[in-house]
Amino acid sequence: MSEAVRAEGRWHRPVLLAEVVSFLAPAPGKLIVDATCGTGGHAQALLSRGATVIGLDQDPQALALAQERLAPFQDRLQLLQGNFRRLRELLSSLGIREVDGVLFDLGVSSLQLDTPARGFSFRQPAPLDMRMDPSQPLTAHEIVNRWPEWEIVRILREYGEERYAGRIARAIVRARSKAPIRSTTELARLVARCYPPGRHHIHPATRTFQALRIAVNDELAALEEGLEQARELLRPGGVVCAISFHSLEDRIVKHRFREWAAAGEVELLTKKPLRPSPAEVAENPRARSAKLRAARVPEVGSLRANCPPAPGPLGLTWP
Repeated sequence: MSEAVRAEGRWHRPVLLAEVVSFLAPAPGKLIVDATCGTGGHAQALLSRGATVIGLDQDPQALALAQERLAPFQDRLQLLQGNFRRLRELLSSLGIREVDGVLFDLGVSSLQLDTPARGFSFRQPAPLDMRMDPSQPLTAHEIVNRWPEWEIVRILREYGEERYAGRIARAIVRARSKAPIRSTTELARLVARCYPPGRHHIHPATRTFQALRIAVNDELAALEEGLEQARELLRPGGVVCAISFHSLEDRIVKHRFREWAAAGEVELLTKKPLRPSPAEVAENPRARSAKLRAARVPEVGSLRANCPPAPGPLGLTWP
């Protein structure tokens, strides 16, 4: 077994697990999509309670680890590589038209943060990459070294809510005119110099790295598309859960859920987002900013016909 797999418990702890299980209510006969499967923490809990799970993720490294972790449940599991903005297409490829639940656990994973070569963290020198799907062409290096100053200002403001966006973008353009900015630590030092001296609640580069990651992976547009497709795929009584880690994600989820509720398409299960308990945050500090929202499609009479289940690929049977 690889070092990565042996260390898996350290770098992947599913956030708000009890709350997710409570809302999705996994049980035999239920089909649930983990749209951000990662290394399989949430999926394992859903499978262990009898549900059938479709796990999606952009990251092939994460899916390889999930495959090994979830091996005992292969008869009720299908893993697919892909962005959840293709949710309908990916499920259609399996002959699936409706599901009982969808989970979105948003943002960067612990695996990605703790793998320096991926470039998501500035704790160690690494290439400016930040791709969740390593096969996609756009990288953070491309943005930092080739995009125009005004475009860098825009993404820092919109995706990082960075108050010093103009100052940072100018510093990036000046620095790259002399030599390309190649590493995460080089960029982090440059950003830190744009901040006034003094103590800061978070590292000065945090918002810049968030903005670049969101831009590289087009995360906010993908979330809008994925949420809409999830709602359309849910059966009556089906539940969608979304865990967000910053205000931009949470705002999209909140507004979308409220729009659906106002139109009578869902019932809100969380009037306000649920947050991790102090005990969970103490055990897993990366959970501290997590917010969970959930909504359910109303039951309308008895819409689920009593027809036999259809056989799925690889011998799976979809409810």
